[in-house]
Amino acid sequence: MRFEHLGAQPRIHPDAVVAATAVISGDVEIGADCQILHGAVITAEGGAITLGENVIVMENALIRATATNPVHIADHVLVGPMASISGAVVEEEVFLATGTRVFNGARIGARSEVRINAVVHLRTTLPADSTVPIGWVAVGDPVQVLPPDRHEEIWAAQRELDFPGYVFGLDRETPDLMVQLTERYGRSLARHADDRRVD
Repeated sequence: MRFEHLGAQPRIHPDAVVAATAVISGDVEIGADCQILHGAVITAEGGAITLGENVIVMENALIRATATNPVHIADHVLVGPMASISGAVVEEEVFLATGTRVFNGARIGARSEVRINAVVHLRTTLPADSTVPIGWVAVGDPVQVLPPDRHEEIWAAQRELDFPGYVFGLDRETPDLMVQLTERYGRSLARHADDRRVD
């Protein structure tokens, strides 16, 4: 399913294959020989998404751009089933395994591997040829790669990255943070009410 969003329609190379149950919305460009499998969602929420050549986006993966953070995925990248990429840059020949999460402002260097259920956090730069082990968390710039049982160290680095401030423009200490966040984000997402199916 393809949708026009905010006046922009997806642009899909004729040699790319997009499953009928995938959703492609807005300012999305998909390069030659890409494979977008069933249930994948690629949605440009105010920022552009570009996929190079020979990118594979597997079942139920999510790729989302924001006005602040567009998405660029270079050539020969595999995005595994149920993986999620939000507002990040992924350089060439990267493997993002099943269930990986890549957050806003992150950059993953060429030939890196982010293994099953691993996380590359907000505003984190993962150098070329890096590995994030199964279930581990990469956080910061310079990056620290930590196991999930080291939550206090992860949180110390993550807190400085300021997720609510960076992504939503809100102060973490605001007493009604979730009220403001859901109302602001809800208004932004409501712009989909005017989307138009184009396939």
